Amino acid sequence: MKKVAVIMGSDSDWPVVKGACTQLQELGIPYEAHILSAHRTPAAAASFARSARQEGFGVLICAAGMAAHLAGAFAANSTLPVIGIPMKGGAMDGLDALLATVQMPSGIPVATVAINGAKNAAVLAAQILAVSDDALAAKLDAQRSDMAERIAVKEAALQSELEA
Repeated sequence: MKKVAVIMGSDSDWPVVKGACTQLQELGIPYEAHILSAHRTPAAAASFARSARQEGFGVLICAAGMAAHLAGAFAANSTLPVIGIPMKGGAMDGLDALLATVQMPSGIPVATVAINGAKNAAVLAAQILAVSDDALAAKLDAQRSDMAERIAVKEAALQSELEA
């Protein structure tokens, strides 16, 4: 199975980004997490992105706030799928990061999840890998079934309360 790289621009992103790592672990997907900055360590970030395919990665997840160029910098240096997690904070409370992550030039796409959407970034990475991995696809199907069952239990409890 291909690995997922989980890259954050700062250690302050870790409390949110940890959710992506937890989700990848639950699905049995190997991953590495690193702190690399598009601005403070541009050479290291570019080098990582350029060598990611040869290092066994299949998807790159990049979390950054404010200027949020990390996902774009990785997408510019790799043809692997890149998923951006815009991080909450700064003067615009994450809206600037969302816009910077989603507004990529033609030919250099970044799939973008919600502000602080680390878990969905991991699920999207899993879905991308599952295109060629039936066992992983089955794990995703089971996860969806579990979510549906939990909602059904909550619905039944609500209806019981309303009838009382």
